[in-house]
Amino acid sequence: MTKRVLSIGECMVELSQAGQGLLRKGFAGDTFNTAWYLRAVLSTDWQVDYLTALGDDPLSEELLAFMQKAGIGTGLIRRIPGKTPGLYLISLKDGERTFSYWRDTSAARQLADDADHLRKAIESADVLYFSGITLAILSPHAADTLLSELRRAKAVGKHVIFDPNIRPRLWSEKQRMLDTITAGAAASTIVLPSFDDEETHFGDANVAETIERYQAAGVQRVVVKNGSQGATVAEGSQRTFVPAVPPERLVDTTSAGDSFNGGFIGKLLDGAPAAEAAARGAAVASVVIAHHGALIEPALLPS
Repeated sequence: MTKRVLSIGECMVELSQAGQGLLRKGFAGDTFNTAWYLRAVLSTDWQVDYLTALGDDPLSEELLAFMQKAGIGTGLIRRIPGKTPGLYLISLKDGERTFSYWRDTSAARQLADDADHLRKAIESADVLYFSGITLAILSPHAADTLLSELRRAKAVGKHVIFDPNIRPRLWSEKQRMLDTITAGAAASTIVLPSFDDEETHFGDANVAETIERYQAAGVQRVVVKNGSQGATVAEGSQRTFVPAVPPERLVDTTSAGDSFNGGFIGKLLDGAPAAEAAARGAAVASVVIAHHGALIEPALLPS
């Protein structure tokens, strides 16, 4: 019987520089990027679906077709008449990328507004994945609704996987950001934080402090990503260090954490121990950052 992973969040329209004043259109977003890599590495025993909200415009139709072509299920996506996807523009100057966003009126901000639809979608899945960005784009009431449903899923034994992915510019107030991120972790069985975010925003002095804080929130398994310094897997009192895999060349770190998450979750759901799954995540991320863009062709990923 096919099992389902449901990734929850926002996929946006991406515009990047194509030279001579032209722009290239693509699609990306943190939880969608993870779903993309998860679909690429996960066995066919699993279905990968995406939960968001889209409009009824041509860009929403293109985005749906893009997801379907990638093998990602779209049957649970809400459609909201008159709405459109969010959009961001990548600018490049002296080799440095900057981002400009247009997402305030994105349909995805309403993905949790229909509580009945949300409950049915979550109940249909065996594994749930979401991020701090998912929580940040929602109204406080909608974020509470989503967290309530995820707590229910955790209580009945489902895997609930969370990447804090802390982006302060999406939050109106720092304390609410920290409180909501902590609530997201408490609703989860696995948390996949990036240490630089945790150090900057929670003030953690080291990886051990990050692990202890999330374990105190009730998280069963914590995997702290620390860039080129590798990752640490914590399960109870056990700590396992997993080294990073150096890329053949460093081209673009966009989606490094998202692709690690996809590789990790895929290997874990196929039955591997957490440390082995983290090594798989590191290998996938190493290949992704050696190429341009958030999403690379699955054929390029390590077998």
